[in-house]
Amino acid sequence: MSYEVINTSNAPQAIGTYSQAVKVDNTVYLSGQIPLVPETMTLNSGDMAAQIHQVFTNLRAVAQAAGGDLNNIVKLNIFLTDLNNFTLVNEIMAEYWQQPYPARAAIGVAALPKAADVEMDAILILN
Repeated sequence: MSYEVINTSNAPQAIGTYSQAVKVDNTVYLSGQIPLVPETMTLNSGDMAAQIHQVFTNLRAVAQAAGGDLNNIVKLNIFLTDLNNFTLVNEIMAEYWQQPYPARAAIGVAALPKAADVEMDAILILN
């Protein structure tokens, strides 16, 4: 079994005791990404759509550092402080994926790190 910690400056640096991602053989476990702008480590101050796009940008950067891309995601977990944004997440997700879509969960939560409104983590399988 091979084990590798994935790190890239193109995504926000970890703000706690975790790695951006861990690769075990051909499976990559991406840690949760909130809408932090990597260069400033501050939350994207745009509307909810801009924040969702920032999260996908961050996930893509980590996936690429691991040798994959968003299309390699087989499981996506979405955490929202307001489930009324679920429809918006679906609309934006359709800009990044075509069928077959990854398996997914959308979970309403009371709060997220740095008072973010959205966080996503994922599992990738590399070819």
